[in-house]
Amino acid sequence: MQNLEISSENNAKTADNGGWRARPLVLVGLMGAGKSTIGRRLAKQIGWRFVDSDEEIEAAAGCSIADIFSIHGEPIFRDLEKRVITRLLSEEPMVLATGGGAWMQEGVRGIIKEKATSVWLRAELDVLTDRVSKRNHRPLLETGDKREILDNLMSERYPVYALADVIVDSSVGPHDQVVERVIDALDKMGKTV
Repeated sequence: MQNLEISSENNAKTADNGGWRARPLVLVGLMGAGKSTIGRRLAKQIGWRFVDSDEEIEAAAGCSIADIFSIHGEPIFRDLEKRVITRLLSEEPMVLATGGGAWMQEGVRGIIKEKATSVWLRAELDVLTDRVSKRNHRPLLETGDKREILDNLMSERYPVYALADVIVDSSVGPHDQVVERVIDALDKMGKTV
């Protein structure tokens, strides 16, 4: 697996708007990829605020993500997720960590592509399994073997995550190194690499 890839689909558009610092940054990827951890450090490094969309959804709903899933179901959660992300992306530039399924919604993907720069934090199965096994707060992993569920999610979601503007490996190295790889990849957007 390469440490860094740059997708060129939206690079010209982003560069025309003053570069990546003129737009919010949205981190996408599977649970355990490091979106919140890397996002907090990235925001601090560039002097922006960090927002976790799941925390914003919980605040808007007045209950936990797990409760939203169990009481109202995934379709209600996804609708609320889309509305929260849309609202957040209308604010000043920030680093926004999204839930693993947000990018899978075509409508959410469209909003992010229009208003932000997307960064896929890609990680390998063993790394993801190890990371998510340390905490039990992920509704999609409560129904069976975590590794098997993650493997299935990778097969389904990785081709869609690959549509992100920038792809950075978050499997190896300390968090600060991953942050530096993200900034380096963003700085290279629109340039020949």
